[in-house]
Amino acid sequence: MSGNTKGRGPAAVAAPGSTHPPVTERDASTAPSTAPSSASVTAPDAARDLAASLARDLATTMARDLAPTAPTAVPAAPAAAAESAESAERPAFASQLADYRAAFNAAQLAMALVDHEGLVVTANDALAALLGTEPAALCRQPAAGLVDLATDGRTWQAYREVLRGRRSRFRCTRRLKHADGHPVWAEVTVVPAPDGRRVLLSVADISDRRELQARLRHLQMHDPVTRLPNRTLFFERLSAALDSSSYEHGGTGRIGLCYLDLDGFKAVNDTLGHRVGDRLLTAVAGRLTECAEGDGRTRGGSHLVARLGGDEFAILVEDSTGTEQLADLARSVLAALQQPFDLSGQRLSVSASIGVVERAADGTSATGLMQDADTTLYWAKADGKARWTLFDPERNAHRMTRQALSSTLRPAVERGEFSLEYQPLVCMADGAVRGVEALVRWNHPQFGTLAPNRFIGIAEEDGSIVQLGRWILRTACRQARQWQTDHPADTPIFVSVNVAVRQVWDSDLVADVAGILAETGLAPHLLQLELTESAVMGSAGRPLQALQALSDMGVRIAIDDFGTGYSNLAYLSRLPVSVLKLDGSFVRGFRYDDGTHPNPADETIVEAMVQLAHRLGLTVTAECVETAGQAERLRRIGCDTGQGWWYSRAVAPDRIAGMIGVSPLAV
Repeated sequence: MSGNTKGRGPAAVAAPGSTHPPVTERDASTAPSTAPSSASVTAPDAARDLAASLARDLATTMARDLAPTAPTAVPAAPAAAAESAESAERPAFASQLADYRAAFNAAQLAMALVDHEGLVVTANDALAALLGTEPAALCRQPAAGLVDLATDGRTWQAYREVLRGRRSRFRCTRRLKHADGHPVWAEVTVVPAPDGRRVLLSVADISDRRELQARLRHLQMHDPVTRLPNRTLFFERLSAALDSSSYEHGGTGRIGLCYLDLDGFKAVNDTLGHRVGDRLLTAVAGRLTECAEGDGRTRGGSHLVARLGGDEFAILVEDSTGTEQLADLARSVLAALQQPFDLSGQRLSVSASIGVVERAADGTSATGLMQDADTTLYWAKADGKARWTLFDPERNAHRMTRQALSSTLRPAVERGEFSLEYQPLVCMADGAVRGVEALVRWNHPQFGTLAPNRFIGIAEEDGSIVQLGRWILRTACRQARQWQTDHPADTPIFVSVNVAVRQVWDSDLVADVAGILAETGLAPHLLQLELTESAVMGSAGRPLQALQALSDMGVRIAIDDFGTGYSNLAYLSRLPVSVLKLDGSFVRGFRYDDGTHPNPADETIVEAMVQLAHRLGLTVTAECVETAGQAERLRRIGCDTGQGWWYSRAVAPDRIAGMIGVSPLAV
C-alpha cells in the first residue's frame, strides 16, 4: 500500500504466511459476505467485509510480530545462511506491518482487536470517534462494556463463546451512548482472528438506517388522513395489552374498548365530497383524542385512539377500572361529537354509534374482544343510532343461537327436521271444527323443539322461507286431503297456511299452489292462505296480481293480525280478501274471569270491525280465545270462528282426526 501501484492494476495485499488470498478492490466488490443473509451484499457490507479482512490479516501479522520465538539449535553454516535471509526479509515484513496498521487506523469501519480475556489490544480511529474518545483510551478496556454486550444474558453468552473459540461469528444490534450524550445505534460483529488467540470487534454505525426505519414504520402504522394510529398499530398495541405479563406490576388487569362508527358519514362524502369528508374525519379524531386524554387524566389508564378504516374509530383503555369508566368515556365522546363542526365555513353535525366492551384481560383474545365490540356496535345502530351500548353476554348468546339457526336452516328442510301441528278453528255458532291452522315446528337436534317465532324471521331474511314455505304448503294440503279421505261422511275441514310476503316476491306462488293442489287432490276452497296485515295492505303490482289469481282459483285469502298494522280500510274494497283474523290484543280485553274489568273500548272496536267485515261480505276469526267468557262475548258480537287455547292448543294430526264431526267441540 505504501508503494506506488500505478500501472500495475488493483492493489493486492496479504500478510506474509497468511492463509487468506490477497484482497483486491475487485475482490472486495464481488466477494460474498461471510455473514449469512437472504439479501444480496450491499456496498457498505462489501466495504465492511474488506476492512474486516484487512483487520484479520493485520491481527495475524501483529500476532507474528509480537509472538516470542523459541531458540532453535541449527548447524553453524546453515544458521548463518538463515540469519542472512531473515535479515533481508525483515525490512519488507516491517513495511507490510506498517501498511496493515495504517489501513486498520484509516478504515471507515470502527474496529478493535480484543484478547481472549475480552480486553481491547488496539482500536482504530473510527471506533474512538464513534464513542467520542481517543484510541489510546480504549486500550485495555473491556470490549463488552464499550459496546454494551453484557446487559443481557444471551448476548453475553454468545460473545463469550466467540472469545473461547467455540463460535465462529456473532452479530447483534446495540444502542450505544456517545460521550456527548446522544444515542448511537450500532451493528456489532465479533469474529475470531486467524491466530486463534484474539478476536476482531467491528462496529458499524446504523443510526441513519434506524432513523429511516423508524420514519417508515411511523408512516406504515399511522393513518395519513387523521395521523392517528391505524388498524395495524392498534392490533399490535391490543395484543401487547392482553399479554398477562403487562399486568404484573400494579395494573388492574382489565381492558376496555369503545368501538365507534359515524352515523351518516357516507352522505357527507356523497354530497360534499371526499375533501370535506377527510376534514371531518380529522376534526373527529381531534375530539376523540381530547376525550381520551381527559379520561386518562381523571381516571388513569393508558388510552390509544386509532382509526380502523373508513369512519370507524376505536379507543383502547388499558388498565381500565370497570364498566363505569368506559360508559363515562362513551358519554363524553357522544357529547363531544354532537357539537357542530365548522369546516372551512361549512357547519356540519354528526352523531356516532358506540359499542362498549370492558372485561378482565386474562383469557381475552384480541379477535374475541373485537368481535364482541363489533357486535355491540351493531346493536347500538339497530337500537336507533346516536347512542352507546354495553356488551351483554345474554344478548350475544341469543345472537349466536340465531346465527347457528341461520346456518343450519336450509339443510334442516332437506333433512326433514320440520313437522306440522294444527290448531282448530271453531265455529262459534255450533262449536264444530271448521278448519285448522298449520303451525310449523323445528325439531332441532341441539336446541330441541322450536316454535315459529324462533326461526321464521330468519328464514324470511335469508330467503329460505321460499323452500320452507313450499314444504309447509305441500304437507298441510296432503294432510287435509287425508282427513277428507278418512272422514267421507263429515263436512271436510279447510287448512289455513301462513304465507310470507317474500314467498310472493321470490317465487311463483300461484304456480306452486296450483301444482300442490293438483298433486294432493285438495279442492281449492279447502285451502286458506294467511298474510299479515302489513304485508297485504302494502300490496301492489305483482303481489296483488298473485292474490287475485289465487282468489280466482278458489283459494281463500285471510288477513292475519288485523287491527295492528296500517288498517287502511280502503284496501279492503280492492283486495281479494275473504277472512279477517282479529289480533289477540283486542280479544284479551274481553276477560271477565281473572278479576279485571273488561275494556269497553276493545269491545267497541271489535264489534265495529265485525260489523264492517260482514257488510263487506267477509267472515271474522278471533284469535287468542282463552276463556269461556271471551268466547261467549265474541259469539254475541257476531264473530264467525274462534281460535285459541280455550278450544285447543296446536296438536298432532291424529288428535285433529278425533275432533272432526264433533259438535260442539269438547273443551
